[in-house]
Amino acid sequence: MNDIERNLHNIQTSIPKEVTLVAVSKTKPISDLMTAYKAGQRIFGENKIQEMAEKWENMPKDINWHMIGHVQTNKVKYMAPFVNLIHAVDSYKLLKEIDKQAKKHNRVIDCLLQVKIAEEESKFGLDAEDIINLLDSEELKNLTNISIKGLMGMATFTNNQQQIKAEFEKIAVLFRTLKPKYPYLETLSIGMSGDYKTAIDCGSTMVRIGSSIFGARNYG
Repeated sequence: MNDIERNLHNIQTSIPKEVTLVAVSKTKPISDLMTAYKAGQRIFGENKIQEMAEKWENMPKDINWHMIGHVQTNKVKYMAPFVNLIHAVDSYKLLKEIDKQAKKHNRVIDCLLQVKIAEEESKFGLDAEDIINLLDSEELKNLTNISIKGLMGMATFTNNQQQIKAEFEKIAVLFRTLKPKYPYLETLSIGMSGDYKTAIDCGSTMVRIGSSIFGARNYG
């Protein structure tokens, strides 16, 4: 068993069955992804659309591809034929473009709405009011080729575990509050390599783990 297989096995056994593991494979070569694939992993997360499209073309077709990075509307067309879930949807404009491109391929693309929970200015996302307004909007009903499946959030980049926990709890409370009115919200995507256990404690149903599986990233 090599490092990737060992790491993957350790994480799979440490998270509850009902939590979905997204293996964040950005910047990693196809050989690394295939090692994880052969060990049973089928969901991979990328943050650059072009890189994801290249990997999709060269890898088995039973893989679920998740776009976890910030999405520019002009790039949506490149992933519309195959992407399974887009995590970081932060505007109606982007949803409209995803819907338009999905329609061309006769597909329905699943999306998560990104909630801004971090203190950092650099993080994207909607606040609670924006999300409710969007979910209640008439315009949303016209988008027949997207399906909103839940919420996604990124905590502040800090070692302060209490702050991270507070931010995760904030989005988890919002998720639980919205669920009765919008029962189709079934996914809460929070938690990465350094904080996924905290995220799961707060109610995460999907964790995005990269370096703890594949090792440190090489941005070259």
